[in-house]
Amino acid sequence: MTDKDKQATTGKGMLPPTYLLLAIVAMAALRLVLPGSRFIHFPWMLLGLAPAGLGVVLNLLADGAFKRHQTTVKPFEASTTLVVDGAYAISRHPMYLGFTLILLGLALFLGAVTPFLVVPVFALLMEFKFIRVEEPMMAATFGDAWHAYQAKVRRWI
Repeated sequence: MTDKDKQATTGKGMLPPTYLLLAIVAMAALRLVLPGSRFIHFPWMLLGLAPAGLGVVLNLLADGAFKRHQTTVKPFEASTTLVVDGAYAISRHPMYLGFTLILLGLALFLGAVTPFLVVPVFALLMEFKFIRVEEPMMAATFGDAWHAYQAKVRRWI
């Protein structure tokens, strides 16, 4: 059994919110230790509240949809329902998109160059560690319904 199979069957390993927290810590550390040039100043740094707020709303809507449909929110656990409404009508992965928007908002708020480096790294991590594993699982579970949804709704936005 590979590590990926073990993680899929046991649900062990860090979950996306843990990666989000680590990314926030990394951004703050980069801002303090290697700030680079500060290019966004007050009051413009407050523009970061918009993507961060949108990210929080996306996550709340997506989580609510999972609860409404009574299916798991945890990666690598078998889903019982293919959720395609609400935030999932906009993005196949609104939670990962929401997390990335939160980080983008924080980077804007911090106003320095180096925190922005964390945003694409986080997005790529979500893509390769979670999305590229979850999507084949969804295809295996939901077949044609998944493929129709996949053809209609983009992966990120």
